[in-house]
Amino acid sequence: MIKNVLFIIFFFSTSLQAATFQTDTSAYQTQRLKVNALLKERSAKFGQYDQSLDSKTGIFGFQTKGDIKNSNEILRQIVLNDNNVFKELKILMDYKDEEVKRVKNEANSTNDRIENYKASIKKLQDQHVQLKNDYAAANKEKQITNYIVMFLTLTLFVACYLFYKKLKKA
Repeated sequence: MIKNVLFIIFFFSTSLQAATFQTDTSAYQTQRLKVNALLKERSAKFGQYDQSLDSKTGIFGFQTKGDIKNSNEILRQIVLNDNNVFKELKILMDYKDEEVKRVKNEANSTNDRIENYKASIKKLQDQHVQLKNDYAAANKEKQITNYIVMFLTLTLFVACYLFYKKLKKA
């Protein structure tokens, strides 16, 4: 009964850890996709910026004030996009840091359990050796007791025999 309860508790705790890990992994993947989308958007904006630098709508093929403002606006959007990329990368790194912490905690927990198991095994081995020694000592005492009882029985038998012979002679 206790084994079944412990098994159920173990099963649920393992399932909960797996669900947490899967949630963390899916959040991490979602964040990665978000960063990749921002990077694609940044690349597209750079393409627009290159085109705006090449556009020269002024007289004699020069850039106008509007062309320069348009290029500067695209550049400003790139900078804002870069800021968003940095924010999202920080979130992504936080997810990664949390995952590393979780793995370290799990490793420490596992190491602690292993050390506890080793200590328990060592304790049980010591108890086993002590019990073997106690059994051997008890067995030796039993043999000595048996020899004493046999010697006393034999002595009593001899004494009875001699007493019987003495009574018969008398």
